Amino acid sequence: MLKNKSLTFTPVSNVFIEKYMPSARGEFIKVYLLMLKYSICDELGVSSSILASSLNLLESDVMNAFNYWNNEGVIRFTPIDKMGNFNVEFVNLSEESLENNRQVDLLEALNSDVTKDMLKDIEKLLARPLSPKEMSVYLNWQKELGFSSELILILMEYCISKGKVDSRYIEKVALSWHDLKITTIEQAQNLIKQTEDKWINIRKILNYLGIKNTDIMKPQQDLIEKWLFIYKFSTEIIFKACDICCERLNRADFKYIDGILSKWQKSNIKTLEDIALKDKAPKNNNNYRKTPYTAQKPTLKFNDFEAREYDYDSLEKKLLGWDNND
Repeated sequence: MLKNKSLTFTPVSNVFIEKYMPSARGEFIKVYLLMLKYSICDELGVSSSILASSLNLLESDVMNAFNYWNNEGVIRFTPIDKMGNFNVEFVNLSEESLENNRQVDLLEALNSDVTKDMLKDIEKLLARPLSPKEMSVYLNWQKELGFSSELILILMEYCISKGKVDSRYIEKVALSWHDLKITTIEQAQNLIKQTEDKWINIRKILNYLGIKNTDIMKPQQDLIEKWLFIYKFSTEIIFKACDICCERLNRADFKYIDGILSKWQKSNIKTLEDIALKDKAPKNNNNYRKTPYTAQKPTLKFNDFEAREYDYDSLEKKLLGWDNND
């Protein structure tokens, strides 16, 4: 007798991840994964309203997802009756179909002289031959990202010039260009120039602080970019804030420098002259004036009446009895 144990995870085919997921909309992927989980867990059925509520989608989005995956051949989505009930069957996605698809793509691509020249140029830049998997990646950039051969070569030259030859880093740059809608050589060149100008200023600030490693942490990079591009401070102003920080703390502190620059930004300080004028200006503590120590004390309440006048000689005679004429 065997005691069955239900799965606590949902296995997803690598074919789905590599072939179908990159080009699908996010909500379609969410529907596919949740339905796959129900299928693995032997769920008898589920309504579109429950799926929509679980995934924070519209029911129409759920139905569009089913139709999309059915057209892609990932599931079989067939009606049972006229009441809006359907059968959902997950198709077995084999690795063989993925490999065959890759080989066909490569064979078709290598028939193009432009594509062959691009792959040869990439091999020259990397100083090594490309694997079939790498070739497929670059060909997918053409198909899925809409990159031309010239644009891919510029991207490769840019990454290699920075000493970045890791395929994951290069692919990350390609996706960022796609998100920025970079589609022409001119757009790519302008983006590279802006990026290089940004890093020239970042390196200047880091060198001024005595930090030689340019691979700084993301929070520190975000602060420097805020000073340069949101506050729009010149490097001289930032250097001045660094000087003040080092004078007061005897060390470089990004948060302290950010505090100084944030105050200057609120005070509309833009130049070194503005900083000098601010330092010379008298401090005004809410117009509060301290009373000098020698100031006249206020009149006490028991002195606030008219003083009586006495004839002390007459009083003395009365006390001694000398006022008697006898």
